[in-house]
Amino acid sequence: MRLTGGSDRGRRLKAPRGLGTRPTAAKIREAIFNILGPPPDGAVLDLFAGTGALGLESLSRGARRVVFVERDRHALAVLRQNIKDLAADSRSQVLAADVRTGIRRLAAAATAPDAGPESRFSWVFMDPSYATEASDVLGELADKDLLAVCAVVIVEHDRRHRPPASIGGLFLTDRREYGDTELSFYRSGRS
Repeated sequence: MRLTGGSDRGRRLKAPRGLGTRPTAAKIREAIFNILGPPPDGAVLDLFAGTGALGLESLSRGARRVVFVERDRHALAVLRQNIKDLAADSRSQVLAADVRTGIRRLAAAATAPDAGPESRFSWVFMDPSYATEASDVLGELADKDLLAVCAVVIVEHDRRHRPPASIGGLFLTDRREYGDTELSFYRSGRS
């Protein structure tokens, strides 16, 4: 698996053995970044990070900071190695937690008196393992004050298990099909 664009284009990423982690295919990653365009000024959040391919692709393309949330210890070891191999330590933060716990920790940090604008996220990537998790996590994201103005949340999912058209302050703006995989793009209604 290789990064598809930016300063680290062509660099290899490691992936854990087995079927527990499903890295986003290169053609889908490339499509995501072609749709999104240049990285935002705000931070990027990679939920269910696995190998960190989406977050690391964001850094390669110029994102300033990425927070990765992953709970699987094998995936975490590979994620940390990928970050180290790309010399991205100073622009990365890894939370070893399940996604809901990670979101709550980030929300607590974002509402601290000394929190700056970098505690809000402009792009959020989600590739949950189970179809039912997408709606729950979208609801949690919408409920917390973690998203920057006009943030974009990208959900990778099976086309038979589409997340809702809106939830909380998140509204579906685009949906793309790539075989059995779909990408749903949500925009934050926060102003």
